[in-house]
Amino acid sequence: MIVLGMSIAVHSYKGGTGKTLFSINLAATLVQHGKKVCLMDLDFRAPSLTTFFGAEKAECWLNDYLNGTCKIEKVLINHSQRINEGGKLFVALANPSTEAIRDMSAKDRKWEMRALGRLLALRNPILNDNGFDYLILDTSPGLQYSSINAIVSTDLVIVVTTFDKSDVEGTKRMLHELYELFEKKTNIIVNKVLYDVSSKSTEKDMQNKITEMYQVPVLGIVPCFCDVSKAEGAFIFTQEKPSHPFAKIVDEMANRIEKNNSM
Repeated sequence: MIVLGMSIAVHSYKGGTGKTLFSINLAATLVQHGKKVCLMDLDFRAPSLTTFFGAEKAECWLNDYLNGTCKIEKVLINHSQRINEGGKLFVALANPSTEAIRDMSAKDRKWEMRALGRLLALRNPILNDNGFDYLILDTSPGLQYSSINAIVSTDLVIVVTTFDKSDVEGTKRMLHELYELFEKKTNIIVNKVLYDVSSKSTEKDMQNKITEMYQVPVLGIVPCFCDVSKAEGAFIFTQEKPSHPFAKIVDEMANRIEKNNSM
């Protein structure tokens, strides 16, 4: 079977890097480009997509699919109306209840292996049978088993990091010990950069520095935008403020991903 779409895992070494922010805004931007996108919340320990999309339309949770109690079609929620124009956006939510978080945290290795099988089996039906161009998995940070499952099952891993010293060192180890082990195509986004990257020469110097530091391609460098932080996930930023520099940076990232996917 030939798979035409691309699956992407958005990951980070630690929390607070902006991983979910980029998952949502990248998905929305690809939709604005006319693509059909499926965004899934695989951060079962701290589900956050319900903050943006709400839970009232959820017939089943992604937890239920991985538990084998429902089909994926029951989990997918059409949120295309959130995007003014373009393609289509479907979202699969993780159950945010305390009971569900405890249940997922207590799963044993045998369950995790079955869950990996269900994730691997999910890729072709989403990208082929349901005609999605992109499947984006918002993962939990660090080396949780659910994150490893997501990384194993996707074509591209996008690592969101910062210049915080512990984040830099942890990301380096993770790149070497995890992504190289699975031979995964990996890109880096460096967020909350406290440098002036408005000039092309400064940005080029920064890209060279980051590439040398991590030995993987740089997908994007994002300055520390106070208004993005102040939004606190109340809305999809690129949708509400399309002329903002943050939206333009995410648009450039989406263009690079589309270009690489077409090769």
